[in-house]
Amino acid sequence: MNVYDFDGTIFPGDCSIGFCFWCMKRHPKMYFTFFPKAIKNLILRKRGKMPEYKMQREFFGYLTLIDDFDEQIERYWDKNEKKISEWYLKQKKDDDLIISASPTCIIEPIANRLGVNFMATEFDRQFGVFLNNHMYAKEKAKYMIDNGFPVIENFYSDSLADTPLALCAEKAHLVIKNASTVVDWPELDEETLKKVHEKVDTGWNIHLEE
Repeated sequence: MNVYDFDGTIFPGDCSIGFCFWCMKRHPKMYFTFFPKAIKNLILRKRGKMPEYKMQREFFGYLTLIDDFDEQIERYWDKNEKKISEWYLKQKKDDDLIISASPTCIIEPIANRLGVNFMATEFDRQFGVFLNNHMYAKEKAKYMIDNGFPVIENFYSDSLADTPLALCAEKAHLVIKNASTVVDWPELDEETLKKVHEKVDTGWNIHLEE
């Protein structure tokens, strides 16, 4: 079985952020009711005054404001499905697993279109709360181990924050250049591993150029 991160790996950019801007264009009142608070929370997060899970929960809260969600998510993927990386489409298999920190309600439609399995962050759009752990970094590895998934032959991600899951795979691959190029997962020296652990705890993605 091959396992893939989604955002920045087989899809350039972040689909949760992309869908947020998609919705704001179609519901302009969100520029006043949601956007200022989102910017404030991002600043608080960068200053270390808000934990990652809370910032993400607050951000995903925009999903509670979309009364025509089912229509908009399908229209979003109608336009953006073509951005799925060509290298992935050439090697896609039916038993692939996408595992993503983005909400299930955003990932499920595109996973179904691709015809592959998925696991994502369960977020209740009615109450604006997580229904499971935020599927980020070591939580991905924990999920795979706790649920007894078969051996991971290949794992692909754009972020060194996914090192815990990369270490569970027979072979890990790093995706670079905006989801367009696949290289071997780097050998991590002691200093880089320390950086990974520190940044995983703070919740930020980690890339080689950092």
